[in-house]
Amino acid sequence: MGGRSSEHEVSLDSARSVVEGLDRERYDVVSFEIPREGPWHLPAEQARGIDVVFPVLHGPFGEDGAVQGVLELAEVAYVGAGVTASGLCMDKDLFKSVVRDKGIPVARSLTLRAGDEAASPFGFPCVVKPARLGSSVGISVVRSEGDFLPAVKLALAHDEKILVEEFVEGVEVECSVLGNADPVASTPGEIVPLASDWYDYEAKYADGGMELIVPPRISEESAARVQELAVASFVASDCEGMARVDFFVRPDGEVVVNELNTIPGFTATSVYAKLFEASGLPYPELLDRLVELALERRDRRAALRY
Repeated sequence: MGGRSSEHEVSLDSARSVVEGLDRERYDVVSFEIPREGPWHLPAEQARGIDVVFPVLHGPFGEDGAVQGVLELAEVAYVGAGVTASGLCMDKDLFKSVVRDKGIPVARSLTLRAGDEAASPFGFPCVVKPARLGSSVGISVVRSEGDFLPAVKLALAHDEKILVEEFVEGVEVECSVLGNADPVASTPGEIVPLASDWYDYEAKYADGGMELIVPPRISEESAARVQELAVASFVASDCEGMARVDFFVRPDGEVVVNELNTIPGFTATSVYAKLFEASGLPYPELLDRLVELALERRDRRAALRY
């Protein structure tokens, strides 16, 4: 838990919840906190004999495949997406390219780097965001041309690659996915920001900042389409274990994928867990299933010839 990214504190909250949720009659739990700056401190007597690592690290240096690569080299089972899927899904530009190629609808976007001519091809409002961050860090909803360049500057302060996206009018819906070879989707949920007029960092993490409505106030057809596209996005991006897929549902019922998070917020009250709770899978059992999936993947991959 922890890590170098701007989502350090969110990671700590998620990880503490996981530690509390694990059944101590089944698991011996050891926690490793990675500091924001400086070297890792991993006590050797604790690091030996680990069966499964549960990386509850949000953002760069934890959700992007870096830690997953270390665990692959160490031949240790771990929860969640592998190296390729982690890196792909962390990069919203690459993720959009892959799922779009698979016929999955995504919001239109333009990719920019420092030095590129900055303009919105979608008019205003539009969304400007870093390509490889989460938790709405560095994201702006730009409602006028005068606010566009400051939004670009803010996003570039967080990443060398940024996206300008069309602003999609509609209902924001999220759906959790669980599994390896045969992933399943949870009941979807509708996100209603209360702390601001869009789902920004404060709305996500402040007490009372958002309301989760389950089931969402969309048609049954749109809800089924959300579940279908959640699983399709999970498979197309080569995910395993877990993911939360975020959508917009337009007023006409069309469903558009926004992004996929391979290590979503993981407290017992976070959207990922609450959606599976609403689907009949309580938090402790969800954690058990994720550990089982990590072990299943390790054993399956051990049979491959390299």
